[in-house]
Amino acid sequence: MKKFLVCVGGLLLSFSLYAQQVKHPVLLFTKARVEAAKARMESDTCMARCWEDIRRVADESLKGNNYRRADYLSLAYLMTGDQRYADRLKGILQSLTSARTWGSEEMLSRKPVWRSDLGLSHKCLMAALAYDAIYETLSAKERKELAEALLRLGLEPSLGDWVLEPTRIHSLNSMGHNWWTSCVYNAGMLALALQNELPEAREWAETLNEVMPEWFGFAGDVLQNKMKTFDEAGGMYESLNYANFGIQEALQYRIAWQNAHPGQKAPSIPQLEKLPDYFLQVCYPRTGMLYDVNFGDSHKNVTAESSMMLLYALGIQRPEMLWYFNQVQEGQHRDGYFRNRPIGFLYTPDTRKAPATPDLPTSWLLKDFGWAMLRDSWEKDATLLAVKSGHTWNHSHADANSLILFHKGVDIIKDAGNCSYPNPEYRGYFFQSEAHNVVLFDGEGQSREQQYEGSYLRGSLHHLMDNGRMKYVLADGTGPMSDKFSRNFRHFLWMDKVIYVLDDIEAHRPGHFEWLWHYSGKAVKRGPDLTVTSDSSSVVIRPLYPRLLALSDFIHDYPEDLYWEVRTGPTEDLKGEEEYYSFHLPGEHKRIKGLTAIILKDGPDDKELPLMEKMEGKDWIGLRVRHQGKVTDMYINQLADGRLMHNNSWVEADGWTTDAYLFTVTYDEGTDPAQAKDFFICYGSALRRGEVSYYSSLSKLFVMQRTEGKAMELVMDGQPMVNARVRTDRRPASLKVNGETFPVVYEKGVLKVKY
Repeated sequence: MKKFLVCVGGLLLSFSLYAQQVKHPVLLFTKARVEAAKARMESDTCMARCWEDIRRVADESLKGNNYRRADYLSLAYLMTGDQRYADRLKGILQSLTSARTWGSEEMLSRKPVWRSDLGLSHKCLMAALAYDAIYETLSAKERKELAEALLRLGLEPSLGDWVLEPTRIHSLNSMGHNWWTSCVYNAGMLALALQNELPEAREWAETLNEVMPEWFGFAGDVLQNKMKTFDEAGGMYESLNYANFGIQEALQYRIAWQNAHPGQKAPSIPQLEKLPDYFLQVCYPRTGMLYDVNFGDSHKNVTAESSMMLLYALGIQRPEMLWYFNQVQEGQHRDGYFRNRPIGFLYTPDTRKAPATPDLPTSWLLKDFGWAMLRDSWEKDATLLAVKSGHTWNHSHADANSLILFHKGVDIIKDAGNCSYPNPEYRGYFFQSEAHNVVLFDGEGQSREQQYEGSYLRGSLHHLMDNGRMKYVLADGTGPMSDKFSRNFRHFLWMDKVIYVLDDIEAHRPGHFEWLWHYSGKAVKRGPDLTVTSDSSSVVIRPLYPRLLALSDFIHDYPEDLYWEVRTGPTEDLKGEEEYYSFHLPGEHKRIKGLTAIILKDGPDDKELPLMEKMEGKDWIGLRVRHQGKVTDMYINQLADGRLMHNNSWVEADGWTTDAYLFTVTYDEGTDPAQAKDFFICYGSALRRGEVSYYSSLSKLFVMQRTEGKAMELVMDGQPMVNARVRTDRRPASLKVNGETFPVVYEKGVLKVKY
């Protein structure tokens, strides 16, 4: 009986909540938010200026029936109580509801018919904000008439197409990207606004609240080759532009639902806590407007301040988020929620206590969908290397193993970008491999069908490592290029002023290899170098293996060296063309090692560049680099590229014996390399010199060793279980392994590391 009474009590409570009338405004422009903004204006001159900007747009919108400015008019009415704004909003709602349909001709001609799209969803949002703002000024009859018309034109077509049975036509597998949240949750805002007049709207609003975790948690599928929506580290594969768009639509609804249901807890969405890391890590702070990594269908000036401020309003609050808001300039991109726009005005938090720089790691990996960010610091105008090798489909371009390099405030090695989708340049150029910094084979990159069908074999990134002096990540782009390559690896090793890009490629048949370089500013080819300069940013692109660039324009005198072409592609605005470089390897080859050095200049006039000397021996190639009293020797094992099956890949190089794929040794100039204390071992189980073992492990690992005074730091990757031995001539006072303090187990010159 007791259990029965509890159930009845729960039902009565449910009916009570169902019957309870919502007190408007309840969506985003709540009384509490409006009053808080007014209070801030009294002491914050920026807020006062932003309000004047908003009111000016609202005043300009008092003529005509432009529903796109309903948010400005709504906020103006709630801030001032001026009836002129309410009257105009009422006129806009009456104009909107006099239409026969809100559907678009293009969508209505599809089979099955798509009754709703992004345009219709935006009308739902603007109508919801307007109805919510002027609710108390409408008569009961006017509310009911408007509600029934908005149900017919916006609410039912949207939710009927996207969520509700028996009319739903979409699924998360077919349209579960940014369109889903926009079409569903902008209609959801309208459902929340109309729930006093329409019982079904209240029911639908609850349904949308319940299903939101399914979008965030969508895990992808095998049969239709769909990516999971969110990476385990927080990112979304669609690019920053569409990630921010899709997420903000969901978060707006979540805030509005909570406003309409005080005291009730929304369903748990664990992905929300990780979103700030993604938005922070893909940004590039600089003098001027904030830039962002623009892989895929995004632009470098697009930011995520709208999703960030909504997360902050939901209680996910970190100091670094305040820092982020301070980096964004008002109006720096079309769709931003800046403080001089209605939602930004109410939801941008007070940033006066933001830290000067964020306390964040300088390297970060999105392993699930293949992005990595490596930077030398979080100061403005620092250097950021972004690498991509993931899925190709929809908004994710054919750019496996590509890179973007920001340096001194400029994307000096850049992505070509994108353009409006109906233009043939988008499908024919911007989406394709030719628009990215990749290696082509016989003039071709990834299959062009991947834009529609996706890359069934995806690229991936591995072994991100950073010890402060050195950074490394491995890109595997074999899958997306598997029709041409059986092996397509690209190693990125950043040491001091040089980023080394090592391509290890094996094709199915002999053919012509070609390296593409897209850049900002001006590029000049001098001898073996291509020097790129833009403002105070300058880098040198220097191919080293398999050949140097031909030293002069008389390329027929250098028949085996790389020759170059200056090519052109359309600019993003399609108003002109821009140049990029192509480096060709003469003759046909089946297997190559391509080593390119990107030298980071301190400025266009920087002459203190590292001196590089190519070295070569039996089964290995290498490089000796001298700079500022230090020498770094790099050795690349030619046997460790998959050509051996059961035999291990042992080589001897300058007195070193190893099976490592690649290793570097750094020591003071004029001293014996045997006394080196800084090493990088890439995929090796041992490093020896004579009878002395410097490093050993039963399995091949990736190891960075750095000694600073009496302290040693190791970064190790490659296996979940490690039992390694590292030589050191004295017992370290302290040891860190992968950033964690480790016990020092030391015996007879050997440090034992086990985990």
